Amino acid sequence: METSKLILVIGATGAQGQAVIDAVLAPDAEERPSSYAIRALTRDPTNAFSQELAKRGVEVVKGSFMDFDSVARALEGAYGVWVNTDGFTVGEAAEIYAGMRIYEVAKRVPSLRHYVWSNLPYVLKNGGFNPDYAADHMNAKGRVGEWLNVQPSGLGEELTWSQVTTGPYMDTLNAGLFGPLNVRKDGTVVFASPLEDGHVPLIALKDIGWWARYTFDHRAETSGRDLNITSERVHWDDLVKTFTKVTGLPAVYKRLSIEEYFSVFEAEKLEAPLASDKRRGDGSKTVGDNFKAFLRVLRDDIMDKDMEWIRSVHPGTYTLERWMRETGYDGKAGSVLKNTLEGKMEFGYRKEVASLL
Repeated sequence: METSKLILVIGATGAQGQAVIDAVLAPDAEERPSSYAIRALTRDPTNAFSQELAKRGVEVVKGSFMDFDSVARALEGAYGVWVNTDGFTVGEAAEIYAGMRIYEVAKRVPSLRHYVWSNLPYVLKNGGFNPDYAADHMNAKGRVGEWLNVQPSGLGEELTWSQVTTGPYMDTLNAGLFGPLNVRKDGTVVFASPLEDGHVPLIALKDIGWWARYTFDHRAETSGRDLNITSERVHWDDLVKTFTKVTGLPAVYKRLSIEEYFSVFEAEKLEAPLASDKRRGDGSKTVGDNFKAFLRVLRDDIMDKDMEWIRSVHPGTYTLERWMRETGYDGKAGSVLKNTLEGKMEFGYRKEVASLL
């Protein structure tokens, strides 16, 4: 019997990591068992997220993406690695350093053949380095992606690298920046936003999983390539139309300025450091400043996605309507992001202000 190819997943217990694991372990298109096995790197193998993976036969090992000795140990014997670092914990500069160092460590692993960097668009560069677009959680990954572009990518016994560049999850429509902010007395669901006529390249987590599996299955075709993916570029006028079509509930897109929009959230929460490892007053980027920049990126359509190419490779790409129907989306608050579930990042919803929308 052929030995399974071992894939190390860094960021395994988050929403993206779990979607990647689901897809990599799934049977192939002919319903044959997966040719892969999974090893998960986690800071706490005893927590609920890790234990759920262990129950599925995933090998769970203790370590951190900032502890490069533990990364090296976790890579031993692996064929491939999916690297999704967490800038919301360590901050922009540390994430950039970690992204570079993990690749350098990976280059020294004899068994490793395929290194996949989970990327985000380098929106500061795409926007002409305008500081209005200084969204740290995107630019940290994007800078690593730029650096990776100049590294050699080989085949055979050499190390291949690939990048999968994603974007905001469709699941963030459940809470935070994209979910509805009010339900009026007449039952109208209010999606308020400063997006103006911009588009949000929302991606279903299952699509990220599909592309992860595709990348590992197609090493030669994806060698040295940046797969710039999404599910659907959504205008908020279309969001409310789709929401009403799926749910039967009336909905409206209320256009706000960025300042009006952020007045709905608690100032104290917005002034907190974006990275949970940082401290107030240390000069690091705040939650408010980061996500104001992020919404400018979306408002100004700084993230380009080639939908024709995406659908030509993945005809089964999710639409917003399909995602809403499959998940039973009704606009009620929830969360899929691990940092939110753990209470590391909150916006602090001001109901008395939102009720006026």
